[in-house]
Amino acid sequence: MTKADLVEQVAEAIGPGVTKKDCALVVDGFLNAVKLALASGENIEIRGFGTFKVKKRKSRTARNPRTGDAVDVPPRSVPIFKPSKHLRVRVERLDS
Repeated sequence: MTKADLVEQVAEAIGPGVTKKDCALVVDGFLNAVKLALASGENIEIRGFGTFKVKKRKSRTARNPRTGDAVDVPPRSVPIFKPSKHLRVRVERLDS
């Protein structure tokens, strides 16, 4: 699903009173709010959907697959998504 598909589904869910252009502004606003919150280190919890968090990864030593040399990987922050129990159950139903 692309952002355009998401905008289209939001427009259909709201109904005929709102244009796709307005829905695109809402979707962009939401995504920008998520980006800004994660960039400042905040967690975002959406009940029934999941949690977006920033996780700190420790520094470690890795190997270059071509040469086998040891490479130091510095510590860094990475965004992660943890789905809610409700979302996990709905996705698991796809297997049956």
